[in-house]
Order: sequence, then structure tokens, then C-alpha cells
Amino acid sequence: MPDKKGSASKIKMASVDDLFGIDTAENEGTECVKEVEILELQPFKNHPFRVMDDEKMRDTVESIQKYGVLNPILVRPIKPQVYEIVSGHRRKRACEILGLERVPCIIRNLEDEEATIIMVDSNIQRDELLFSEKAFAYRMKLEAIKKQGKRNDLTCGQIGHRNIGKKSVGIIGEEMGESQKQVQRYVRLTYLVKELLDCVDNRKIPFNAGVEISYLEPGEQELLVKVMEEKLSYPNLAQAVKIKQMSREGKLDAAVIEAILGEARVADASVKLQRKKLDHFFPKDCSSEQIEEVIFDLLQKWSLERDKKYAGV
Repeated sequence: MPDKKGSASKIKMASVDDLFGIDTAENEGTECVKEVEILELQPFKNHPFRVMDDEKMRDTVESIQKYGVLNPILVRPIKPQVYEIVSGHRRKRACEILGLERVPCIIRNLEDEEATIIMVDSNIQRDELLFSEKAFAYRMKLEAIKKQGKRNDLTCGQIGHRNIGKKSVGIIGEEMGESQKQVQRYVRLTYLVKELLDCVDNRKIPFNAGVEISYLEPGEQELLVKVMEEKLSYPNLAQAVKIKQMSREGKLDAAVIEAILGEARVADASVKLQRKKLDHFFPKDCSSEQIEEVIFDLLQKWSLERDKKYAGV
């Protein structure tokens, strides 16, 4: 990592006026661009995305060291001399590493809902997102859209007239290229206790299994964590479905969880489907995740019909 003082002293920042042609005076009710003290910046409340000192951060540091902050950080004023970052948390961290004291910022007055939507949209397309990051981002945006829909002064803002009448989850799915059900599955993950959500992020618990156990009460989830730690075993999808069912029947306790986790894990065997066979049913531009989602939905419907048949319904 470059020396902070030496790096900062070599950086030549282009004039904000020259770059953007925007009045840098911070007049009330107008958007402006100005250099802001880093100490006056605070992260977005409940920001769901990681800011890590990884290889990509090193690339950002090198870019800023060489060219300066070409893309100002978007902030909104919270109180005098305090600004909340809406977009640009990684750029702010890179400037801190370089020892910079001031950074160019776009200062924009934003309602809570508008700021949340912009914050999510500016980060959600990253390739390396954890399941938990995407889950909380979807939930935050979902709640923001719902609140916008209840406010007449915001219905023509970030979302616009084209989405009037649509369900919030449908809006997110359409914008993110995912089905409503998949968006709902992601949001369900936010109801997991931290230990279980970490297991989903680390892929010790499959994504869909995590969705199933998210329906357990917090106390039941804590009990599951305890048994998992004692037995060093994690539920697969079939076991998660059974655990959820026992919870619904009011029969879930440590002994039941232990028995389910101790069952032969035949479902863990790897199953491979040749893409050329699936191409007969799916468009060629369908991703593996989309194909898996459709297959999972069909299997769930088949399972429900089978259970009804055996129950004589």
C-alpha cells in the first residue's frame, strides 16, 4: 500500500467547476458539487453492502492516486456540516487510505425513500455480492417503494408513473431481472438469525434451505444453531423442509432437529443435468440460477400435489 502522506501530496484534483460546470455554492434547495471534509461524511444508515480493503479497493486507490476522484460521492445533508453518503462508500474509503482530507461530493436533498432506492441501485449490480447483502438491499428497496406509494409527493419520483398499480416486489423483480418469487426468497433470508445467515453466505446451508428455515421463530432458529454446532451438521433442502413442517405442527424441539439432521443425506449427492437437454425447455440466454429457480418451483408444486394425493384430498 502506498505511503499515505506521499500519495496524498502527489494527487492533483481537477477543479470541480471545470469537471462539471456546476455552481459549487451550497444554496438551499439546489444540488451542488463541492469538496467536503471526509470527517463530515457518515455511512448510509443500515448500509447493507461490505466495504472491504481487497484487490478491488487497491485498484480504486491506485485510480484515485493517479487521476483523482473523477466521480464525486453522492451525499445528502443531515445537519450542518454532516452529510450521509448515498453512493460512494468505497471511494470514500479509498480516499481515507490515501490520507486525503477532502473529497468532491454531489450534495443533493433527498427524501429517505429516494436516497434508499439510489443507494441500492448503485450497488446491487456487483458480481461478488453475498446472499445477505442482496437480501437486505432488496428488503430496504421494497420498504422504500411501499412508502413512496403511500405518499402523493413521491409517486412521480424515482419509480415513476409506469409502475403505478404494480406490487413493490414486482417492480424490484422487473428491474433486477428476477422473478417475484426469487425476490421474495431473498427477502425471507433477512429473517434468519445472524449465525444461520452466515451459514447461507458461506454456503454451508443451501440458499433454498435457508429460505425454508427462515420461517422458524427466532427461538427455534437459535435451537437449530445449537444442535448444528453440537453435531457439526447443516440442513440440506429436504431436511430444512422437514424442520419447517415440524415447526408448523408445534413439534419442533432439540431431539427432533437432531433426528432430522442425523438422517441419511442422500439429497446431498450431486445431480447434474446436461444443458443440451434443458435447452429444449429453456431459452438459450437463461442463466443457471434462473433454470434452477424454475425447476425448484416445479418440484415444489409436484410435491404439494403428491402430498394431497396421499392424504386423499
